[in-house]
Amino acid sequence: MYSAETISSASIPEIRIFNVLKKISGEPQEDCTGRWEESSPASAKPFSATAYFFGKKLYNELHVPIGLIESAWGGTPAESWISSAALEKSGDFISDLKAIKESAPLQIEYQSWLNSLQQVEFNPGGNDQWKDLGFNDNNIPSPEYNDNEWPAMDLPAQFEKNIGEFDGAVWFRKNVEINQDMAGKDLVLSLGPIDDMDRTYFNGELVGSTEVSGNWQIDRNYNIPASLVKNGVNTISVRVLDTQGGGGIYGTPDKMKLSLKTDKKIFVLVNGNWKYQPVAEFSDNKFYVFDDSKNEFMTRKRPIILGPNTPSVLFNGMVSPVLPYKMRGAIWYQGESNVGRADQYARIFPVMIQNWREAWEIKDFPFYFVQIAPYIYSGVDSTESAFLREAQEKALALPKTGMVATFDIATVMNIHPPYKKEVGERLALLALNNDYGIVKQCNGPVYKSMSVEGNSIKLQFENVGEGLVAKNNLSEFEIAGKDGRYMKAKAKIVNDEVLVSSSAVADPVSVRYCWRNGAEASLFNKAGLPAWQFRTK
Repeated sequence: MYSAETISSASIPEIRIFNVLKKISGEPQEDCTGRWEESSPASAKPFSATAYFFGKKLYNELHVPIGLIESAWGGTPAESWISSAALEKSGDFISDLKAIKESAPLQIEYQSWLNSLQQVEFNPGGNDQWKDLGFNDNNIPSPEYNDNEWPAMDLPAQFEKNIGEFDGAVWFRKNVEINQDMAGKDLVLSLGPIDDMDRTYFNGELVGSTEVSGNWQIDRNYNIPASLVKNGVNTISVRVLDTQGGGGIYGTPDKMKLSLKTDKKIFVLVNGNWKYQPVAEFSDNKFYVFDDSKNEFMTRKRPIILGPNTPSVLFNGMVSPVLPYKMRGAIWYQGESNVGRADQYARIFPVMIQNWREAWEIKDFPFYFVQIAPYIYSGVDSTESAFLREAQEKALALPKTGMVATFDIATVMNIHPPYKKEVGERLALLALNNDYGIVKQCNGPVYKSMSVEGNSIKLQFENVGEGLVAKNNLSEFEIAGKDGRYMKAKAKIVNDEVLVSSSAVADPVSVRYCWRNGAEASLFNKAGLPAWQFRTK
């Protein structure tokens, strides 16, 4: 509801926005696709919400025209946004950069081949932008379609496992044996989550589709009418459409099944061996359509495919083209793709900031960034993201940098928190304070020092402002003794300091706060801004 209201009221001619469309390149580019537009419901809808709220807050406070350039690609790592020269100088990703250079001739040849194919132009914007796209593939769902020459893949899996870095449309087909207990009855086809979109067919008939981006975590469950279900062999066909990052039918094997609608205990698993075929590659905001009858994509010699996660390619394609613009500063909201590599991030994130400043030839322009929000990551240690947040904070050693925390506005089961207004306005507070001097309180409490008092530790903070505030019973505090084992602690505010203790730790030596992936803020200042995570040792 709030999103709709914001978009409908976005007509602000004094705010101009430019959206750099996604572009991958092995070499620095001078041109990009995009145009300057007045802020309006139409132009603001596909624009970064965080950047929009940042600009709107500045406009409301400063009463001057604001220009915003969005250059963003969700889920990408920091190294993609750093020039190859800066990465080489830092000593990171040397082998990757060498491979890119050596693959350049084949990359040119491959792109020339793509340019010779039929192309489907893509116009971003709106919820229906991906709907009903056609790639000369209407015949593929038919049970009579000959897929004998198609390769096979074990599902669930991301298709990059088999075909390498790829964005675009990939068909999957499987023949499933249905016995008389299920034949002629209503079924439910469950496929688990699909990254990112799909059109799903049963015996040639469309039975369901998800053609709006952002649903990569949503399980697909489609009803199959009894009239389509035959005794014997039945054909399932799924076209997966992915436009960034990994793609595929990637959940767990138990989620892929055909079930009797009236009795879910009766089912047939459909995981395992599926035929597959890419039919269109998505690059430079267009689709290049393959001839599926020739199996031409699978027989083509491909170079090292440059994807959005490849070091330097987004700097080349999406930063380099806008370097001629004089700019006042930058805001940055990224980090999840670097979780698990905190030590490396601590090195390359400051390199990126300096890289941009040198590229723009604007010494120490303001650079404000967002600490990644709490999120329950799967397959990683429960504290991995805390180390990444700590690595982000280390970049504050550079001049004219600033950081905002999001522990109070996260949705720990969704890696993309919806509270973009709060994030954008907190970034704006940094600019209004540091660059314009019209806001006093722009950040939450920051750990300063500690002292041991018996079986307790007393903590002192900066950015206290008018005082500390406790919420959620001051949860997320942990305390440890010399053995380094952190125990859940009790905490209380005393004269704008925090006293922390635990009956399980008699001789404490250290405290940490919000040091886990799904942490939730409980310490604030009276300005309503959350304390940053910290560990005292």
